[in-house]
Amino acid sequence: MSLEDRYSFEDLVNEAERLVLAELEAQLAEEPGGVGTYSEDEVLDMAAYALNNVRPLYRVNLLGRIYAQNIGEDYEQDVESAVREAIGKINSEAGA
Repeated sequence: MSLEDRYSFEDLVNEAERLVLAELEAQLAEEPGGVGTYSEDEVLDMAAYALNNVRPLYRVNLLGRIYAQNIGEDYEQDVESAVREAIGKINSEAGA
């Protein structure tokens, strides 16, 4: 019997995803033309690129959720920087 058959992993969440998506939405809203100027593939590529460049932040329960909400300024800056880099990378490849 596999772990997935025996245990529920539904509550295992990477909080970095939530933070990256929120930051991506905020930064794209500031771009000329806003979020609507990007295709779904471009936005997904941006999110994936940024997530691959920030430390994962997994949580599983209420205590983990509270911890994740108090991550600190350094992590927030890492997310902001990774998203900015992702937007620049995808924009440069789309224009190439």
